[in-house]
Amino acid sequence: MMVLMLAMGLVQKPASAAQDDLDVKAKAAILVEASTGKILYEKNADNAQGIASMTKMMTEYLLLEAIQDGKVKWDQTYEVPMNISKMSHNTGLSNVSLEVGRSYTVKELYEAMAIYSANAATMGIAETIAGSEAKFVEMMNAKAKELGLEHYKFVNSTGLNNADLSQYFDSVVGEPDEENVMSAKDMATLAFRLLKDHPEILETSSIPKKVFDKGGDSTDMSNWNWMLPGLIREYEGMDGLKTGTTDFAGANFTGTAERDGIRFISVVMDVNVPSGENSYDARFNETRKLLDYAFNNYTLEEVYPANYEIKGHKTMPVVKGKEKSVKIHTKDPLQMVLKTDADKKFKPQFEVDKKKLNEDGKLQAPVKKGETIGYVTVKSDDGLGYLTDKGGSSKAAVVTADGVEKANWFILSMRAVGGFFSDIWGSVTSTVKGWF
Repeated sequence: MMVLMLAMGLVQKPASAAQDDLDVKAKAAILVEASTGKILYEKNADNAQGIASMTKMMTEYLLLEAIQDGKVKWDQTYEVPMNISKMSHNTGLSNVSLEVGRSYTVKELYEAMAIYSANAATMGIAETIAGSEAKFVEMMNAKAKELGLEHYKFVNSTGLNNADLSQYFDSVVGEPDEENVMSAKDMATLAFRLLKDHPEILETSSIPKKVFDKGGDSTDMSNWNWMLPGLIREYEGMDGLKTGTTDFAGANFTGTAERDGIRFISVVMDVNVPSGENSYDARFNETRKLLDYAFNNYTLEEVYPANYEIKGHKTMPVVKGKEKSVKIHTKDPLQMVLKTDADKKFKPQFEVDKKKLNEDGKLQAPVKKGETIGYVTVKSDDGLGYLTDKGGSSKAAVVTADGVEKANWFILSMRAVGGFFSDIWGSVTSTVKGWF
């Protein structure tokens, strides 16, 4: 990208004081605005540590992607083998009962995973998508790399310790007692992409209660996210995403809530559980602390409207076109996360995609109307930034307002002739300069 700075105001004030005041009692945490990926708070956010059943967010991503691509269908069935059935009846793990030899639809397994964190159902989904747990783990790590995650390692589809799986399987991926790990920032990035790419996840993650398999050995599934409406730690606007707890990982929660058109994502990992309090209350209390801070202190405001013409960059030159330039403007409104007590000043940048330009920095005809030729990006210098370049930023595409057809040979020839005589005249006037 070729970066052209637009001079506009000062930057926001640093947010370090607010971060210190929050005092989130977790080994790692992060708070993010969900449409831009803007980080509002972070604590040890790059440290990889256990994620337990928050792992299932990656399994959900891969399933929803497979559904979208037509590789798997909701009404597709999975016939339960003996080892998966035995695992599903382990009452020490979060599960719904799956009877050996019986078939369940992908939709049924998905709801059991997303609502009740059912582990055997999750492995059934992994086998449906990849054919085996080992191959699915390869897909998980490959997708993590594709999404731009940096601090992670997946060894199973569920988030359990491998020791919990070894009694049902001949082999496991990785070490016998290994678990999945990821940083809080990567966890937030995965949640960010899950909401961006597959927003339908919220239709299921927001379900407080549901009965699994009413016709057989049924299970009353109550969502482990107790902050959902109607549950015991209800929080206004809460509709996802995933809890996770193991001895290795501690108490964890990736939550998201929306109010008045703004959504936030919070991640708390290995929450400190005060004496007399259980791990469920502790992780939800710390999540509430983060989300209250977000909703009370930040707004999402329009910085530029759609069709905004950038000062000093209202047109782009075009070569070999019927017109020698084309008007440009923003395609959509550009929104920015702003602190309610901030000066609301910022540093926007106009970035032109050099791949769209020739060696002279011009567009080559023909040019289509609505063609993206760059971006207006707004970044605040509050010391926090965004998830990653792939995670998001406050930006709006800059597009051509009109199309420019390629000029025919006659027009190009006349321009060449005109240019030739213009050069001669310029040379003559230069030579006789001062004679008139």
